[in-house]
Amino acid sequence: MASATALQRDTTDGRAAAPRLGPRLRARRRKLQLTLKAVAERAGVSVGYLSQVETDKAVPTLGTLAQVARALDVGLDYFVTTPKPADALSRAEGRERFSLPGSPVVYESLGADYPGSELSSYILHVPPGYASETVVHEGEEIIVILEGEIEQRLGDAVMAMRPGDALHYSGATPHAWANRTSAPARVLWTGTLSVLMRVGKARPAKEKK
Repeated sequence: MASATALQRDTTDGRAAAPRLGPRLRARRRKLQLTLKAVAERAGVSVGYLSQVETDKAVPTLGTLAQVARALDVGLDYFVTTPKPADALSRAEGRERFSLPGSPVVYESLGADYPGSELSSYILHVPPGYASETVVHEGEEIIVILEGEIEQRLGDAVMAMRPGDALHYSGATPHAWANRTSAPARVLWTGTLSVLMRVGKARPAKEKK
């Protein structure tokens, strides 16, 4: 398993510093001799956006980073290491939190790591003003608003979701979400494992950018 080099952990005194995500992503792409275009196409993102991620000018959501990881033939833990519970029970006061370098969204891992598992689940702590990019991916997702308000975009629809509201959708539908309010929000996110784990192998390209 990869070490937690790209992981930022919450502590009582603030978050520990962590190496940047971009250079690690770029190094992996070049090791595989893949162009930006090749990785972007496999990950379902634009070349311009992937370039911004590699230069640390944009921070992807966890789902988007998983798509990029798949395109680079690595698991998500190549970039972040999620907590590994000893069993299926996690206590509210004891769950370890993490975030992507440069991202204000904090994740709490709820799922247990065991063979054959098909689900991943997190509680997202979303600060005011945060907005994700629009993404498309395999698998399906369910979100439940625990606190605050989230604007969810799903295809051409825009929905204001409040505590208790839930939405189940296919990752194949373009989707994005944002906290447009002045208060923090908490969202329960659950998705099939294909959203966050690698499938298949990246294909080498002839030219490097």
